[in-house]
Amino acid sequence: MDIGFLTAPFRNESLDHVIHFAADNGFDALEVAATPGSRHLDPAALTARQAREIAAKVEKKGLRISSLACYTNVTDPDPQRRQAVASHLIKAVDAAHALGVDVVCAMAGLPQPGLTRIETIEKVVSKVYPKILRHAAKKGVKIALENWTATNIRNLQEWDRIFEVVPDENFGLNFDPSHLYWQGIDHIEAVSRFAKRIFHVHAKDTEVQVHRLRYLGNQAGGWWRYVIPGLGDIAWGPFIGALRRIGYNDALSIEHEDGAQGREEGFIRGKNYLRQFA
Repeated sequence: MDIGFLTAPFRNESLDHVIHFAADNGFDALEVAATPGSRHLDPAALTARQAREIAAKVEKKGLRISSLACYTNVTDPDPQRRQAVASHLIKAVDAAHALGVDVVCAMAGLPQPGLTRIETIEKVVSKVYPKILRHAAKKGVKIALENWTATNIRNLQEWDRIFEVVPDENFGLNFDPSHLYWQGIDHIEAVSRFAKRIFHVHAKDTEVQVHRLRYLGNQAGGWWRYVIPGLGDIAWGPFIGALRRIGYNDALSIEHEDGAQGREEGFIRGKNYLRQFA
């Protein structure tokens, strides 16, 4: 497996800077931030020449782009904003194709006001994603949704429903075990259950602060935090073993949300820890 990282924490630096950092510190891959206006890669502004130049720079440094990252709200209640998000995702698909990248990471959107997550999937997601996925299929690109708990795919019931409603084969997951772990959802079983839908993996750990949990109870927040792999409670050996058993041999992309670790320090520490398994 390749070890990489989401470039978003370097939002104020150029993509060239990120490429050099990754290559100089032994990373294999980059999940390149590609939201509207991103300094790293803005799909709306990318030309064919720029795509060739970026791909050449990445390859020359011994790296690859594991995915483009477009974490935007595809279920925005405002129809115009929702359409703008969908249009940007289509441009991200085109950018990925131009770069020789086969995954665009995205979100399942947030629950709409007055609707449950399941209802939002059935009434809104079902209308937004099919057109995007048809276009992506023509370009050889897959869409991978991160299972962030604020979105419409917080738990496995919602995962089941979204793939029932939108069954396209190029629609899947950017699997993040950290969001499942603190909820008490079996992330190992989830790997087996959704084996065919795992297109990309976020490497992010979770520290459950038991003393806070016992004080606040599990209905409150503030008793867990997201940390660099190896500094939390997830057993990465069994998790990566489960990924290997289903044939996943792609990127482990470190998502750095650990406030106790510096940016470069955290990425390097996470990479060094994961390397023993991958």
